[in-house]
Amino acid sequence: MATAREAVQISAIVPSLTVDDLQKSIAFYEALGFTVDERWEDQGTLLGVMMRAGKGQIGLNQDDWKKGRDRKKGIGVRVSLSAPTPNSVDEIAARAKNAGITLRSKPQDTEWESRAFEVVDPTGFLLTVYSETPA
Repeated sequence: MATAREAVQISAIVPSLTVDDLQKSIAFYEALGFTVDERWEDQGTLLGVMMRAGKGQIGLNQDDWKKGRDRKKGIGVRVSLSAPTPNSVDEIAARAKNAGITLRSKPQDTEWESRAFEVVDPTGFLLTVYSETPA
């Protein structure tokens, strides 16, 4: 067990996901409320983006298919997105539904004292949008 002296202090973790269709993924995350913060191109071809929502970021990179087109992605991965309030969880879910995104689970209070819902992005990554509920 690490002591306080050994513990590393992390201010943010920014996942970077390799996706099947970058444009579809950008549209999906924009529907959740993210915006494109940075773009990476090579000779006019978009290779990836950094999406931002508030202080949160997520990188999206177009698969180059060097490991095969049948490669499964998203298995065993859950990305949790913390919303500022329980009401904002419902607002984000409504925004997603209005954009045509199917919710895997509707917003609900959980046994972990949070409000949450789940969606799956176009490549298969599971996202949980949650907010802690006031005690």
